[in-house]
Amino acid sequence: MGVEPRKNTSESPGLPESSLIIPSRNRPELLLSTVKSILQGAEVPTELIVIDQSSAPHPTLASIATNRACEIRYLWTKSIGVSRARNMGIGAARYNILAFTDDDVNVTSTWYGALIGALISAGPRAVISGRVLPGIVQRPGGFVPSTKTDEKRAVYAGRIGEDVLYTNNAAMFRSAVEEVGSFDVRLGAGSIFSNAEDNDLGFRLLEAGYHIFYVPEAVLYHCAWRDEKDYLPLRWSYGRGQGAYYAKHLSLRDQYMLRRMLRHVKNHCRGCLRRVRRQRLLAYGDGIYLLGLFSGVAQWLVTQRWMMSSEESHSATGVYDSDREALK
Repeated sequence: MGVEPRKNTSESPGLPESSLIIPSRNRPELLLSTVKSILQGAEVPTELIVIDQSSAPHPTLASIATNRACEIRYLWTKSIGVSRARNMGIGAARYNILAFTDDDVNVTSTWYGALIGALISAGPRAVISGRVLPGIVQRPGGFVPSTKTDEKRAVYAGRIGEDVLYTNNAAMFRSAVEEVGSFDVRLGAGSIFSNAEDNDLGFRLLEAGYHIFYVPEAVLYHCAWRDEKDYLPLRWSYGRGQGAYYAKHLSLRDQYMLRRMLRHVKNHCRGCLRRVRRQRLLAYGDGIYLLGLFSGVAQWLVTQRWMMSSEESHSATGVYDSDREALK
């Protein structure tokens, strides 16, 4: 549970106390831009927690000052993995409203107020995810790997056959994490299975009866800092994570996730064949993604599925003894 809330220091009387968590690794300029855009918003979090897993501490953020009613808490750790970083942020957070974004976004001035306002309106059995638009291309061939551009609100419940939680633009009550568990440290960037930690958490929330609200008014921009050479390796890592996520939830008694996986594979096979003549890079991307997916499924089933170890119990919190030192 969080500690007792402090006196409300929010500049906006209607905005409750909240913690915003940003994981980061070796992107100091992008991270600083993200933090500045948040501090320029019409509403700000009560505390902004940066969990920095970079090779060296950030030269600026450890001592950054602001006149906004937002405490900046910078925690540098030698741990690796975005899921572990987010879990450390949850453990360090003082408040029971938790928001998440990443270190390669720029938020709009109304983003935070829209995100937290939607959560308060929807209630404790809700999770909010907002709109993720592509940012300005910063280099030749630059691209954004993940966006959510729909302009209509949506509410997702139960087994919807897709993954709808974007953890670079999300908010929830701490009670949600306490009920379903936090991010699985085996999934996500920096882990053995380098993606799909958000899909896994979203699925567990929906299975537990939570509703995921898509709120397009909560807008941020995902920076286009990757270039063409990153495309195929990224497709491989996306496939690996998705395959591991599918394998984690496969069941002989309940074939829902198996049907989802087979439909997903079928759609990517069709996409690969359709694009092979005119959009060769995208076709290669579909092929690499499928190879990664099969690799992730196989490795998870061999190394993780049937193991009941201390590592699996740690995945509920993702915080190890060495990590706790960084939180003191």
